[in-house]
Order: sequence, then structure tokens, then C-alpha cells
Amino acid sequence: MNLPIIAVLCGGTSSEREVSLGSGKAVAQAMAFSHPTEKFVVDAEALPAGLDPARHVVCSTLHGTFGEDGGMQRLLEGAGFNFAGCDANASNLCFDKWRTRQTVSAIGVRVAPGRFFNAAHKPAAADLARELGEQVVFKPNRQGSSVGLQIVTSRAGLDIAVGGLRQGDWIAERRIVGRELTVGLLRGRAMGVVEIVPKSGVFDYSSKYTKGLTEYFAPAQISPEIAAEARRMSEMAFSACGCRDYARTDFMLSQEGELYLLEINTLPGMKETSLLPMSARCVGLDFNALCRELVAPAVERFHQPHALKA
Repeated sequence: MNLPIIAVLCGGTSSEREVSLGSGKAVAQAMAFSHPTEKFVVDAEALPAGLDPARHVVCSTLHGTFGEDGGMQRLLEGAGFNFAGCDANASNLCFDKWRTRQTVSAIGVRVAPGRFFNAAHKPAAADLARELGEQVVFKPNRQGSSVGLQIVTSRAGLDIAVGGLRQGDWIAERRIVGRELTVGLLRGRAMGVVEIVPKSGVFDYSSKYTKGLTEYFAPAQISPEIAAEARRMSEMAFSACGCRDYARTDFMLSQEGELYLLEINTLPGMKETSLLPMSARCVGLDFNALCRELVAPAVERFHQPHALKA
């Protein structure tokens, strides 16, 4: 059976382009140990030239808008490509944090109390304080990598944060004080639980991508019961949102021992030091093996008769 060429997409047009270029480089190098591989740098919201659905299986490492929001996935589906990861509908759903919250909370996965609003019709700070308390997390509804994340810890800070919201759709959530956990999933099965400990106390863009600003514990130093619950909730959320192949779920573990889902990341960072590879190493998968497993379901779909392809 001839192996298809794995087309690794990276770059893109979002604010996370540089992060994606790093992911793409690492994945292409690792993938070459098991498959013929080509790397394609995406510079526009279009399929890159040279892709052929009869020869290529696509592994996208695009992050942010057009990468994770279903835009690229819809183009790939329309052109008949087999590709690794979530389809266009699940990608679009999971990129929308508010829709994700609604979907997972309907099946019993806990999320922090929150409110959705557009900056043009934003609530008064006093109303948010009454509803959510004075410690509030603001996040853009459709962005990745903690872009635009703000954490408010005082009533005065709440006034300033609300006043600074000028445009776009936002979510305000009650701040859950505790420990941040993440769980990778492969073929819908949860892998290891990783704990994230930013030295600043906030896992924002800078803490994610500046060396030395965050510590990681893989596996997380938590009880077996909490680890099992995190894996169970991850699998529930993955299934409820219609995810496919792989993803990563992020949680806060409150001081009272309750888990709150933050989001589902359908195209997580993929350098060797990224969170999904950390989770995989907890269950014995090194980076090369993980990359091979990420594309395995898409390669299987490539070899199926056309009528059976998803």
C-alpha cells in the first residue's frame, strides 16, 4: 500500500503565524521519519499551490483565525482532501468559546459562570460585579493562544477593563482561582494530565511563548481521582463538540477541588515542548510517535473507498 505524502501546513495569516511556523517545522521534521513529507507555508486565506488530494494527506499546524476556525478545513473539504484533525464544523464550534461553553455544559461539563456580549453593547462594570464578582476574566470569543486575555482582580480594575473594550465579541467569566491543567486527546481518548504553573500567575501569551516564564508538571501532581475526572470530562467535551482525531482541553481546578473547562483547542501547538506532546509523553508516546499517530486516522481515510470517506 503506497503511503500518501503528508502535507504539513504552517504559517497562516493570524496573529499566531510565528508560533505556527515553529509548529510546522517541528512536525515536518518528525513526520519525515514515518512518511514522505512536504511542508507548505500558507501566506493567504487559500489552499497553497501544489496540493493534490490524490497524493497528499494534510496535517495543518495553522493556529488562530483561518487556521483553527474552520476556514482552512472548509477549503480542504471542498477540494476533496483527507486531513488530520477536526472537520470544519467542529473546528468552527470549538473556536467559538461561548458556543463551546453551551455545548459542554449541556452534557454536564462544568464551566465558570459567564456572560457573552459585544463591545458595542457592553454591560456596566457594576452589573458584572454583581453577577460574577470583582475577579473577572475577559477573553475575546474567537481567538487562540490567550490573545487578548485580561484577568481583573479588583473593582477598580473591572471599571478599567470594561472601559477599554472597544470592539468585537467578548466573554466575561467569574475568575476561578486555582491550578491550571491541560489534557491531550488522541482518537478521542484522553492522555496524560499536565499542570501549568506560570510564574506571573497568569498563563497569557507572554507566559506561553517566553522561555522560563512557566513551569510544567507532566504528569500533574494531583490525586488519581482528579486526574481521572479531568480525562473523563475531556472525552465528554471532545465527543459533544464532534471533534475528530485529536485535540487538547484546558481546565481550571478550583481551590475547592472542582474542575472547570476553559476551552477545547483543535490545533494545539506542536513543538516538542508544547502541551499536547507533554501530555502524550505521559502515556509513553515520544514526539515522533505522536506525530505519526496524529495523521494515522487521516491516512486510513485516504485509503478507504471514496464513498466511505468522511
